[in-house]
Amino acid sequence: MKCLVVEQALSDTLSERRALLEELTVQPNAPPQEKGTLFTYGIASVVLLIVCLGALGGWMAVNLATERTSAFEVSTATLRVQHTAHSAAVVLDATGYVVARRQAAVSSKITGKVSEILIEEGMLVEEGQLLARLDDLIPRAEYDLAAAELEDARLGVQALAVQQAQAQRDLERAQILAERGHVSRAVLEKRAAEEDALHAQVARARQAITVAKRNVALKQQVLADTEIRAPFAGIVTTKSAQPGEMISPVSAGGGFTRTGIGTIVDMQSLEVEVDVNEALIDRVHEGQPVEVVLNAYIDQSFRAAVTAIIPAADRNRATIRIRIGFLERDARVLPGMGVRASFSDKSNPDTANIPPRLLVSESAVVTDGHGEFVYVTENGIAKRRQVTTGDVAGPFRSVQAGLVEGEQVVMNLSDALNAGLFDGASITTRQ
Repeated sequence: MKCLVVEQALSDTLSERRALLEELTVQPNAPPQEKGTLFTYGIASVVLLIVCLGALGGWMAVNLATERTSAFEVSTATLRVQHTAHSAAVVLDATGYVVARRQAAVSSKITGKVSEILIEEGMLVEEGQLLARLDDLIPRAEYDLAAAELEDARLGVQALAVQQAQAQRDLERAQILAERGHVSRAVLEKRAAEEDALHAQVARARQAITVAKRNVALKQQVLADTEIRAPFAGIVTTKSAQPGEMISPVSAGGGFTRTGIGTIVDMQSLEVEVDVNEALIDRVHEGQPVEVVLNAYIDQSFRAAVTAIIPAADRNRATIRIRIGFLERDARVLPGMGVRASFSDKSNPDTANIPPRLLVSESAVVTDGHGEFVYVTENGIAKRRQVTTGDVAGPFRSVQAGLVEGEQVVMNLSDALNAGLFDGASITTRQ
């Protein structure tokens, strides 16, 4: 009996263990467990993060390299030896403006409506060039009428000439018959009177032709005045009218009528006008050399000379106006520009032999712990250059060492350095 009980217990134990082993067996079609899925997702996330970090590092490296190789836009100036007033003793400085001795507000001779405008600001025009046209409907009709009247006068002279020739022949026949006694003296006198009358009519008709010709010339001039032409060669600085507007040589129509189509300036007549205090006028004389520096181009000076001293003083400002002519023309000089003029006295023997100096704009020189330096351009690359400067001459400094004539320096260097300019950077010249 005990043996049967023990055998039964062993059988139950084996059955339980077999059931547990079956539960631990992996079934072929069983779904994946949650733990394995999390492990797989974790590995993929780590790989994706590594790839993103690599791409970000590559982009930052490329961006830094691009920033290092991108070209800086700067302003440059070419160094020139200045044979100007600063090469001698400057006895007077004055400010003024560029003016044109020859300029005109071009208008028409007659009042009319603008039909066509052929100019724009900045256009270069030649003397006699067509600038605009006015409506010529009525002037052309008047010209055609005058031409027809002239032709009618010519035909009238021809008709009277035929009648005069016939009257001349009748008079000759009457004279022959009167000599033979076949006609009375009264008939002869009548034929002579008819011939004289026709002669007078022909003379009057010919005078009518002269009047008609002059009338045609007048109408032709009125018609020509509808075409507005340039009085001289120059540049158009303003355009005042548009097609459809009324234009008149006088302001008869108030604000609704233009008095001109534009302004032309002769660029060859540009000069400088400055006002000098009358207490210093003894330092100025005609033909005196002057250095002119435009406010727009402080790195460049222009040679000039005094052309006239206006013999009148401004009592309100106690100044006398001085006219200064450029010795060389430059396209950068424009009417209305502000200038600074430096008058020199080369007749002084103590300063007449001072040699010309190489000048550099103060804005191109920067000082740091290593001394003064500039940036020069070499094949589109900015190069730092140590320099030694001397005395200050207005907006310039004289260069004693470090630069030679013809080199290009970066202007407004402090601003360029603040913008990130560095030695070896690629640069482009600002237009």
